[in-house]
Amino acid sequence: MPQLDIIGLGMSTLDVLMRLDDMPTWDTPRGITDFGLDGGGPVATACVAASRLGARVGYVGTAGNDIVGDLKTRFMAEYGIDLSRLIVLPQPESQVVCVYVHEGSGERVFSGLKRFGETRLSPNALDREYITSARFLHLDGFYPECALQAAKWVREAGGTVSIDCGRTDGRSVSDRTVELLAHVDVLVSGAGFCRALTGHEDICAAGEEALAFGPRIVVETHGEAGSFTFTRDEQFHTPAFEVEVLDTTGAGDVFHGAYLVGLLRGWDVRLSAQFAAAVAALKCAKLGGRKGIPGIAEALEFLRRKANGG
Repeated sequence: MPQLDIIGLGMSTLDVLMRLDDMPTWDTPRGITDFGLDGGGPVATACVAASRLGARVGYVGTAGNDIVGDLKTRFMAEYGIDLSRLIVLPQPESQVVCVYVHEGSGERVFSGLKRFGETRLSPNALDREYITSARFLHLDGFYPECALQAAKWVREAGGTVSIDCGRTDGRSVSDRTVELLAHVDVLVSGAGFCRALTGHEDICAAGEEALAFGPRIVVETHGEAGSFTFTRDEQFHTPAFEVEVLDTTGAGDVFHGAYLVGLLRGWDVRLSAQFAAAVAALKCAKLGGRKGIPGIAEALEFLRRKANGG
């Protein structure tokens, strides 16, 4: 069995990327400035980021039995991710997302297949020994029953569980997510999650109360506004780094992978947040969620330059 630092369990997508100056309509077609295919998904992209930064990483999830599933798998394997527990389903790949990237701002709109959420993975298919062999388990809750079972196993084995809860955009937090948080050590969410979880409008009050749901570290990311970190001992804001943005796709997912690498290296939460912000910023210089992810040397040099006013 491979010796791994991080195992991710959750969503992996094939992203079809189109960069354009405005969205087309039936009456006004638009040309595409740039096009690409890339892997995506919160957990899968975090796994790729962690691997690029030197961690030994495995992934647990599914792929379809067609050329789309093959491409999705290839886009993880080429980054050295251990896929020995990937389950190929007897059906076409469903986790496919069209990503429309605005040429001017780098912001994006996602459009997934309508059968996207129909993919199932049974907890009976999980390898407990494999999942508990790594120091960190990273989740996004995509396979909720599997995520809960794996989190319980890892906590029982003395490992650390982290989760990506994404943005809420006005949606409520599901009971399943609340149940899962009781078995999570590190929560890194998108904007609005802590407010939706706790009912507090103020980010400081919301982040502090989110700790009561189970995590010992809570980080909420706010894009160009930076991130907010809460522990039982401190709370602080980490600014984002200013860079020339081409595409923000996957920036939050990359932040998660880099943050776990910081914790793996024994860094405190302040340095881990700064490092994750640097890696996410560098990623935004290229189209797609993964092509711009830097290696560890480039990320540390970027941090050094910024610390010296560069």
